[in-house]
Amino acid sequence: MEQESRNAVVGGITLVVLVFLGVLAFSGIGSKAETGYLVKASFDKTDGLEIGGEVRIGGIPVGAVETLSLNKNFRAVVGLRILPGIEIPNDSAAAIHTDSLFGAKFITLDPGGGDNLKSGGEITVTQGSLVLQDLLDLIIGQAKANRAPQENKGK
Repeated sequence: MEQESRNAVVGGITLVVLVFLGVLAFSGIGSKAETGYLVKASFDKTDGLEIGGEVRIGGIPVGAVETLSLNKNFRAVVGLRILPGIEIPNDSAAAIHTDSLFGAKFITLDPGGGDNLKSGGEITVTQGSLVLQDLLDLIIGQAKANRAPQENKGK
């Protein structure tokens, strides 16, 4: 009888600890507080860009992608969390780049020279994501166009 009650107590304590860890993991307790400020940028294409992707200036990380959504014109709106102390001019440009041929997508900012964006501001000059298939189609089309005049010279 004593062994059964000991097993019940150990099982109960284990259950309480597991429930506590589950609540802690899903409640956000202990997570980093949001710092910096949020700006947004609209793009035609964001293929491959994910929440948590880096925002860089000159190759240096200065923030992260926080939200991805669509506006009423079906353009992709990207929320960028910029680190505190990093000032982004309001005439800056944003472009989606890829780390390598098949690497992760990130946003690069090209700062302008105007007044600084405030939290909630918008970067209006943007360049969307380049899709690998589109790039291949462009290269093949250019090669065919360059080849056609050469074939006509031989006739």
